Amino acid sequence: MTADELKSRLADVVRQKLPLPGGGRTAERHHLLAEIGREDLSLAKLAEAHWDAVAILAEAGRSAEPNMLYAVWASETPGHVIRLERVANGLQISGRKPFCTGLGIVDRALLTVGLPDQRLVEVDVRKNLEQITLDLEVWKTEAFRNTQTGAITFHDLQLASDSLIGEPDWYLQRAGFWHGACGPAACWAGGVAGLLDFALASKRDDPHTLAHLGAMQASVWGMYALSKHAGDEIDAAPLDSKAAQIRALSVRHLIDEMGTATLQRFARAYGPYPLSMNEETSSRYQEAGLYMRQSHGERDLECLGHLIR
Repeated sequence: MTADELKSRLADVVRQKLPLPGGGRTAERHHLLAEIGREDLSLAKLAEAHWDAVAILAEAGRSAEPNMLYAVWASETPGHVIRLERVANGLQISGRKPFCTGLGIVDRALLTVGLPDQRLVEVDVRKNLEQITLDLEVWKTEAFRNTQTGAITFHDLQLASDSLIGEPDWYLQRAGFWHGACGPAACWAGGVAGLLDFALASKRDDPHTLAHLGAMQASVWGMYALSKHAGDEIDAAPLDSKAAQIRALSVRHLIDEMGTATLQRFARAYGPYPLSMNEETSSRYQEAGLYMRQSHGERDLECLGHLIR
Protein backbone atom coordinates (compact mmCIF):
# COMPACT_ATOMS: atom_id res chain seq x y z
CA MET A 1 0.00 0.00 0.00
CA THR A 2 1.52 3.32 -1.06
CA ALA A 3 1.53 6.36 1.23
CA ASP A 4 -1.38 7.93 -0.67
CA GLU A 5 -3.34 4.67 -0.67
CA LEU A 6 -2.73 4.35 3.07
CA LYS A 7 -4.08 7.83 3.81
CA SER A 8 -7.14 7.26 1.63
CA ARG A 9 -7.91 3.89 3.19
CA LEU A 10 -7.29 5.28 6.69
CA ALA A 11 -9.88 8.01 6.12
CA ASP A 12 -12.44 5.35 5.21
CA VAL A 13 -11.55 3.04 8.10
CA VAL A 14 -11.72 5.59 10.92
CA ARG A 15 -15.23 6.60 9.89
CA GLN A 16 -16.24 3.43 11.72
CA LYS A 17 -17.12 3.87 15.38
CA LEU A 18 -15.47 1.06 17.30
CA PRO A 19 -17.16 -0.15 20.50
CA LEU A 20 -15.51 1.46 23.52
CA PRO A 21 -13.52 -0.78 25.90
CA GLY A 22 -15.62 -2.05 28.78
CA GLY A 23 -18.93 -1.20 27.12
CA GLY A 24 -20.10 -4.76 26.50
CA ARG A 25 -18.62 -5.26 23.03
CA THR A 26 -14.89 -5.21 23.71
CA ALA A 27 -14.34 -8.61 22.09
CA GLU A 28 -15.84 -7.16 18.91
CA ARG A 29 -13.48 -4.18 19.21
CA HIS A 30 -10.49 -6.51 19.45
CA HIS A 31 -11.65 -8.57 16.49
CA LEU A 32 -12.07 -5.48 14.31
CA LEU A 33 -8.58 -4.27 15.25
CA ALA A 34 -7.11 -7.67 14.43
CA GLU A 35 -8.82 -7.75 11.05
CA ILE A 36 -7.48 -4.30 10.17
CA GLY A 37 -4.02 -5.54 11.12
CA ARG A 38 -4.62 -8.54 8.90
CA GLU A 39 -5.33 -6.13 6.04
CA ASP A 40 -2.31 -3.88 6.63
CA LEU A 41 -0.21 -3.20 9.72
CA SER A 42 0.59 0.44 8.92
CA LEU A 43 -3.14 1.03 8.55
CA ALA A 44 -3.78 -0.71 11.87
CA LYS A 45 -1.10 1.26 13.69
CA LEU A 46 -2.64 4.60 12.71
CA ALA A 47 -6.25 3.51 13.13
CA GLU A 48 -5.71 1.86 16.53
CA ALA A 49 -4.10 5.04 17.88
CA HIS A 50 -7.03 7.13 16.67
CA TRP A 51 -9.57 4.85 18.30
CA ASP A 52 -7.49 4.70 21.49
CA ALA A 53 -7.60 8.49 21.66
CA VAL A 54 -11.37 8.45 21.17
CA ALA A 55 -11.70 5.95 24.03
CA ILE A 56 -9.42 7.99 26.33
CA LEU A 57 -11.43 11.15 25.70
CA ALA A 58 -14.68 9.28 26.34
CA GLU A 59 -13.32 7.95 29.64
CA ALA A 60 -12.47 11.54 30.60
CA GLY A 61 -16.04 12.64 29.80
CA ARG A 62 -15.00 14.42 26.60
CA SER A 63 -15.67 13.94 22.92
CA ALA A 64 -13.24 13.79 20.04
CA GLU A 65 -13.50 16.66 17.59
CA PRO A 66 -15.55 15.49 14.59
CA ASN A 67 -13.79 14.71 11.32
CA MET A 68 -10.39 14.85 12.99
CA LEU A 69 -7.75 12.12 12.94
CA TYR A 70 -6.13 11.59 16.34
CA ALA A 71 -2.90 10.09 17.64
CA VAL A 72 -1.68 9.16 21.12
CA TRP A 73 1.94 10.13 21.73
CA ALA A 74 2.84 8.64 25.09
CA SER A 75 6.34 7.25 24.59
CA GLU A 76 8.83 8.53 27.15
CA THR A 77 12.63 8.53 26.91
CA PRO A 78 14.74 9.38 30.00
CA GLY A 79 15.99 12.94 29.73
CA HIS A 80 13.55 13.82 26.95
CA VAL A 81 10.23 14.67 28.59
CA ILE A 82 7.81 17.42 27.66
CA ARG A 83 7.59 20.33 30.12
CA LEU A 84 4.25 21.91 30.91
CA GLU A 85 4.10 25.43 32.34
CA ARG A 86 1.24 27.69 33.33
CA VAL A 87 1.38 31.08 31.63
CA ALA A 88 -0.83 34.14 31.56
CA ASN A 89 -3.12 32.90 28.79
CA GLY A 90 -3.29 29.24 29.84
CA LEU A 91 -0.62 26.59 29.30
CA GLN A 92 2.64 26.19 27.44
CA ILE A 93 4.53 23.04 26.45
CA SER A 94 8.11 22.63 25.29
CA GLY A 95 10.46 19.75 24.60
CA ARG A 96 11.01 16.80 22.30
CA LYS A 97 9.12 13.50 22.16
CA PRO A 98 10.24 10.41 20.18
CA PHE A 99 8.22 7.60 18.56
CA CYS A 100 5.35 9.78 17.38
CA THR A 101 3.34 8.06 14.64
CA GLY A 102 1.36 10.05 12.11
CA LEU A 103 3.52 13.17 11.88
CA GLY A 104 2.05 15.28 9.11
CA ILE A 105 -0.94 12.92 8.90
CA VAL A 106 -2.94 13.40 12.10
CA ASP A 107 -4.88 16.52 13.02
CA ARG A 108 -4.82 16.27 16.80
CA ALA A 109 -2.88 14.28 19.41
CA LEU A 110 -3.15 13.28 23.04
CA LEU A 111 0.30 13.89 24.46
CA THR A 112 1.90 12.89 27.76
CA VAL A 113 4.00 15.51 29.54
CA GLY A 114 6.50 14.62 32.26
CA LEU A 115 7.34 17.88 34.05
CA PRO A 116 6.49 19.08 36.60
CA ASP A 117 4.21 16.03 36.90
CA GLN A 118 2.64 13.38 34.69
CA ARG A 119 -0.22 14.89 32.72
CA LEU A 120 -2.10 14.32 29.49
CA VAL A 121 -2.89 17.19 27.12
CA GLU A 122 -4.76 17.49 23.85
CA VAL A 123 -2.90 19.32 21.09
CA ASP A 124 -4.22 20.66 17.79
CA VAL A 125 -1.26 19.82 15.58
CA ARG A 126 -2.55 21.34 12.35
CA LYS A 127 -3.16 24.79 13.83
CA ASN A 128 0.19 25.08 15.61
CA LEU A 129 2.76 24.09 13.01
CA GLU A 130 4.76 27.29 13.56
CA GLN A 131 5.63 26.13 17.10
CA ILE A 132 6.36 22.53 16.08
CA THR A 133 9.32 20.81 14.42
CA LEU A 134 8.78 17.38 12.86
CA ASP A 135 11.78 15.08 12.45
CA LEU A 136 11.23 12.03 10.24
CA GLU A 137 14.96 11.50 9.66
CA VAL A 138 15.34 9.67 12.98
CA TRP A 139 13.32 6.75 11.54
CA LYS A 140 15.93 4.54 9.82
CA THR A 141 13.94 1.45 8.85
CA GLU A 142 11.56 0.98 5.93
CA ALA A 143 9.13 -0.79 8.27
CA PHE A 144 6.21 1.56 8.99
CA ARG A 145 7.82 4.22 6.77
CA ASN A 146 4.40 5.30 5.48
CA THR A 147 3.08 5.92 8.99
CA GLN A 148 5.46 8.90 9.17
CA THR A 149 6.85 8.03 12.58
CA GLY A 150 9.54 10.22 14.09
CA ALA A 151 10.23 12.81 16.75
CA ILE A 152 8.32 16.02 17.44
CA THR A 153 9.62 19.13 19.19
CA PHE A 154 7.36 21.76 20.74
CA HIS A 155 8.71 25.30 20.94
CA ASP A 156 6.78 27.06 23.73
CA LEU A 157 3.47 25.96 22.24
CA GLN A 158 0.53 27.80 23.79
CA LEU A 159 -2.49 25.74 24.86
CA ALA A 160 -5.82 26.63 26.42
CA SER A 161 -6.35 25.59 30.05
CA ASP A 162 -9.00 23.07 29.02
CA SER A 163 -6.38 21.17 27.01
CA LEU A 164 -5.50 19.27 30.20
CA ILE A 165 -7.18 15.87 30.40
CA GLY A 166 -7.71 14.39 33.85
CA GLU A 167 -5.75 14.95 37.03
CA PRO A 168 -2.01 14.26 37.51
CA ASP A 169 -1.20 10.59 36.81
CA TRP A 170 -4.77 9.96 35.61
CA TYR A 171 -3.64 8.63 32.25
CA LEU A 172 -1.58 5.77 33.71
CA GLN A 173 -3.64 4.95 36.80
CA ARG A 174 -7.01 4.27 35.16
CA ALA A 175 -8.21 0.78 34.26
CA GLY A 176 -8.77 2.04 30.72
CA PHE A 177 -5.03 2.39 30.20
CA TRP A 178 -4.70 -1.37 30.50
CA HIS A 179 -7.84 -2.07 28.48
CA GLY A 180 -6.30 0.08 25.75
CA ALA A 181 -3.03 -1.87 25.97
CA CYS A 182 -4.86 -4.91 24.62
CA GLY A 183 -5.67 -3.04 21.39
CA PRO A 184 -2.18 -3.07 19.87
CA ALA A 185 -1.87 -6.76 20.83
CA ALA A 186 -4.98 -7.47 18.75
CA CYS A 187 -3.28 -5.66 15.85
CA TRP A 188 -0.16 -7.81 16.34
CA ALA A 189 -2.33 -10.91 16.08
CA GLY A 190 -3.94 -9.71 12.86
CA GLY A 191 -0.62 -8.71 11.36
CA VAL A 192 0.81 -12.17 11.95
CA ALA A 193 -2.41 -13.74 10.65
CA GLY A 194 -1.68 -12.05 7.33
CA LEU A 195 1.42 -14.24 7.02
CA LEU A 196 -0.78 -17.29 7.55
CA ASP A 197 -2.92 -16.05 4.64
CA PHE A 198 0.18 -16.07 2.40
CA ALA A 199 1.07 -19.55 3.64
CA LEU A 200 -2.40 -20.91 2.93
CA ALA A 201 -2.17 -19.66 -0.66
CA SER A 202 1.25 -21.26 -1.17
CA LYS A 203 1.50 -24.47 -3.19
CA ARG A 204 4.27 -25.93 -1.02
CA ASP A 205 3.02 -29.11 0.59
CA ASP A 206 6.07 -31.06 1.76
CA PRO A 207 5.78 -32.55 5.27
CA HIS A 208 7.98 -29.95 6.96
CA THR A 209 6.12 -27.03 5.43
CA LEU A 210 2.77 -28.55 6.40
CA ALA A 211 3.96 -29.05 9.97
CA HIS A 212 4.92 -25.38 10.21
CA LEU A 213 1.62 -24.41 8.57
CA GLY A 214 -0.32 -26.38 11.18
CA ALA A 215 1.57 -24.72 14.01
CA MET A 216 1.00 -21.28 12.50
CA GLN A 217 -2.72 -21.94 12.20
CA ALA A 218 -2.86 -23.03 15.85
CA SER A 219 -1.01 -19.91 17.00
CA VAL A 220 -3.24 -17.55 15.01
CA TRP A 221 -6.34 -19.28 16.38
CA GLY A 222 -4.87 -18.94 19.87
CA MET A 223 -4.13 -15.23 19.48
CA TYR A 224 -7.63 -14.47 18.22
CA ALA A 225 -9.20 -16.59 20.98
CA LEU A 226 -7.07 -14.83 23.58
CA SER A 227 -8.14 -11.39 22.31
CA LYS A 228 -11.79 -12.43 22.45
CA HIS A 229 -11.50 -13.84 25.96
CA ALA A 230 -9.71 -10.70 27.15
CA GLY A 231 -12.51 -8.57 25.72
CA ASP A 232 -15.14 -10.62 27.55
CA GLU A 233 -13.21 -10.30 30.82
CA ILE A 234 -12.88 -6.53 30.39
CA ASP A 235 -16.64 -6.21 29.97
CA ALA A 236 -17.25 -8.32 33.07
CA ALA A 237 -15.13 -6.04 35.33
CA PRO A 238 -14.33 -2.79 33.49
CA LEU A 239 -13.30 -0.85 36.63
CA ASP A 240 -10.95 -3.40 38.21
CA SER A 241 -7.55 -1.78 37.57
CA LYS A 242 -5.39 -4.54 39.03
CA ALA A 243 -7.17 -7.26 37.07
CA ALA A 244 -6.91 -5.08 33.97
CA GLN A 245 -3.14 -4.72 34.38
CA ILE A 246 -2.60 -8.44 34.99
CA ARG A 247 -4.75 -9.27 31.97
CA ALA A 248 -3.06 -6.78 29.63
CA LEU A 249 0.45 -7.87 30.58
CA SER A 250 -0.53 -11.52 30.16
CA VAL A 251 -2.25 -10.97 26.81
CA ARG A 252 0.61 -8.92 25.40
CA HIS A 253 3.19 -11.49 26.53
CA LEU A 254 1.30 -14.44 25.06
CA ILE A 255 0.54 -12.77 21.73
CA ASP A 256 4.16 -11.64 21.51
CA GLU A 257 5.29 -15.22 22.15
CA MET A 258 2.88 -16.83 19.69
CA GLY A 259 3.42 -14.09 17.12
CA THR A 260 7.21 -14.32 17.31
CA ALA A 261 7.04 -18.12 17.03
CA THR A 262 4.90 -17.71 13.91
CA LEU A 263 7.43 -15.35 12.33
CA GLN A 264 10.16 -17.90 12.96
CA ARG A 265 8.13 -20.76 11.51
CA PHE A 266 7.14 -18.71 8.47
CA ALA A 267 10.76 -17.99 7.59
CA ARG A 268 11.81 -21.60 8.15
CA ALA A 269 8.93 -22.93 6.06
CA TYR A 270 9.01 -20.54 3.09
CA GLY A 271 12.63 -19.41 3.00
CA PRO A 272 14.01 -16.12 1.71
CA TYR A 273 11.74 -15.62 -1.30
CA PRO A 274 8.68 -14.01 0.38
CA LEU A 275 10.96 -12.01 2.70
CA SER A 276 13.02 -10.54 -0.13
CA MET A 277 11.03 -10.65 -3.36
CA ASN A 278 7.41 -10.22 -2.26
CA GLU A 279 7.07 -6.59 -1.21
CA GLU A 280 3.80 -6.90 0.73
CA THR A 281 4.87 -10.01 2.65
CA SER A 282 8.36 -8.71 3.35
CA SER A 283 6.92 -5.46 4.71
CA ARG A 284 4.38 -7.32 6.86
CA TYR A 285 7.07 -9.60 8.29
CA GLN A 286 9.29 -6.67 9.27
CA GLU A 287 6.44 -4.56 10.63
CA ALA A 288 4.97 -7.40 12.69
CA GLY A 289 8.32 -8.02 14.38
CA LEU A 290 8.86 -4.33 15.06
CA TYR A 291 5.29 -3.69 16.25
CA MET A 292 5.52 -6.53 18.78
CA ARG A 293 8.53 -4.82 20.33
CA GLN A 294 6.04 -2.52 21.98
CA SER A 295 5.87 -5.43 24.37
CA HIS A 296 8.47 -4.68 27.02
CA GLY A 297 9.47 -8.31 27.42
CA GLU A 298 11.06 -9.23 30.72
CA ARG A 299 10.30 -5.80 32.21
CA ASP A 300 6.60 -6.49 31.79
CA LEU A 301 6.98 -10.03 33.08
CA GLU A 302 8.72 -8.77 36.22
CA CYS A 303 5.87 -6.33 36.77
CA LEU A 304 3.38 -9.17 36.26
CA GLY A 305 5.25 -11.30 38.78
CA HIS A 306 5.07 -8.55 41.41
CA LEU A 307 1.35 -8.08 40.78
CA ILE A 308 0.42 -11.73 41.24
CA ARG A 309 2.55 -12.10 44.38
